[in-house]
Amino acid sequence: MADNGPLYLGFDLSTQQLKGPTLTVLLPETAVVIRSDLTIVSDAKVDFDGDFGSRYGITKGVLQNPDEGEVFAPVAMWLESLDLVLQRLKEKNTPLDRIRGISGSCQQHGSVFWGREAESLLGGLKADKPLVDQLTGAFSHPYAPNWQDHSTQAECDQYDAQLETAERLAQVTGSSAHHRFTGPQIMRLRRKLPEMYAATSRISLVSSFLASLLIGSVAPMDISDACGMNLWDIPSHRWSEPLLELTAGKDGVADLRHKLGDVREDGGGSMGRISSYFTGRYGFHPDCGVAPFTGDNPATILALPLRPLDAIVSLGTSTTFLMITPVYKPDPSYHFFHHPTTPGQYMFMLCYKNGGLAREKVRDTLPGPAPPARAWATFNHHALATPPLAAASPSDPARLGLYFYLPEIVPNISAGTWRYTCSAADGSNLQPAAATESSPEADARLIVESQALSMRLRSRPLVSNADHAGLPAQPRRIYLVGGGSLNPAIARVMGDVLGGSEGVYKLDVGGNACALGGAYKAVWAMERGEGETFDELIGKRWREEGAIQRVDEGYKEGVFERYGKVLGAFEEMEGRILEAARNK
Repeated sequence: MADNGPLYLGFDLSTQQLKGPTLTVLLPETAVVIRSDLTIVSDAKVDFDGDFGSRYGITKGVLQNPDEGEVFAPVAMWLESLDLVLQRLKEKNTPLDRIRGISGSCQQHGSVFWGREAESLLGGLKADKPLVDQLTGAFSHPYAPNWQDHSTQAECDQYDAQLETAERLAQVTGSSAHHRFTGPQIMRLRRKLPEMYAATSRISLVSSFLASLLIGSVAPMDISDACGMNLWDIPSHRWSEPLLELTAGKDGVADLRHKLGDVREDGGGSMGRISSYFTGRYGFHPDCGVAPFTGDNPATILALPLRPLDAIVSLGTSTTFLMITPVYKPDPSYHFFHHPTTPGQYMFMLCYKNGGLAREKVRDTLPGPAPPARAWATFNHHALATPPLAAASPSDPARLGLYFYLPEIVPNISAGTWRYTCSAADGSNLQPAAATESSPEADARLIVESQALSMRLRSRPLVSNADHAGLPAQPRRIYLVGGGSLNPAIARVMGDVLGGSEGVYKLDVGGNACALGGAYKAVWAMERGEGETFDELIGKRWREEGAIQRVDEGYKEGVFERYGKVLGAFEEMEGRILEAARNK
């Protein structure tokens, strides 16, 4: 820390901690400090359960009301965590006075309800008392609904119906109605707690809440994070009038619009200087600027930085597919968000419940040794020994399947396993597989193919071959993260199915991509030149060495096309299974 250059601070306020940097989803609050060249100077974290569990009675960062499906967090705990994480940075002798910009990442969809005294309390903070002692009266509701909350099914049904169909709602807001999304949450709380709602002066997302603490006034929402609400009209760049009316009632539209405030469309620049509370208590420089904070999913794509047509496949317990695209083609089965820094670009996201746990279920059916390491070796052997689609010759039928050990989101199908066959040449003659046409050994490859085919099917309208003329349309690079990214067989099959004109890579940016993405955002926000994009500035400074490793060649001529020939059959198989479920 001997140099005297500017530093930048990135936060990640997720479910179980406030922290910085780790590439895991859903750890608590973290802070990471970096230089202009993106190298890390210091970090600290707060673990909500470990640091505050006994005080707030939380488990895994939240409280629950199982009878109603409510999951929520005490806002006071977040106030304490901000003070504690900054104190820990200070105890590490982090030169907080050199920090010139702050941004960050917060769990998406959560909401904080400010009371009528919020602005005066935020603006009058004194450095000699902790935040929690001064801001207890700033909130009309002491709890923040969490993304795991599933209490809003009735409201979600009304959201879909308000615009006539889930498809139309997705066209407007980027997603169909979801339990965790903020609009249905606000609607339910207005009905359940009318006095609380009436006493609410402003509503923040968790990201704008944390930014508000830092600037000493209620901060605007970030345009990318606002897309996780089912309230923001993405094509029109404004709040949706019909959805505001549904949420607040016909006479409450203007009031709700005021509570939500403006949405900041510029992801860079400064929303204001840091509050004097932090200069006096922790030694921040008074000229330190606070850039817009964003959601955890948008922040993840900033940690690479991810270019248009690059894709991230997160191979954890669940599976997530993220891609940047200039094409806005929403559908109820996935999510679209405005890009957090780049106008005209969008973030496309698929979420699957059946990820690593489903692959483990298949692994455990294979004959052989039980310990996980050796069991995975058996799984990998069979996955690589099985030809694509389990078709050893062109005349053999292609095998397809769905392996849902949990009810799935994409598509919305209950738990079950289904196996089909079709012509490998063109996907015709789709029919349920006979018992003799399935085996645990073949399933090792087929489950990974099934997961990748679903991603390919749904991302197909968004990819192109513009940068690699002569190749089929496909993502540019595939980045693998999470536990499954360490598995060479899974990496190989993902590359076979999804392609990747520049290859498949294992990504490791350290512990917390979200906090790091926030720190990168702060660098760009404060140091960008006129018209300089995030990709241009960060792209010049980001170093691949040590962060990514090429694990598969990606596109393989002939193999990629074989999967393309059965993509229609895969879609038809899903449709048949969905129809059968509806008719039960």
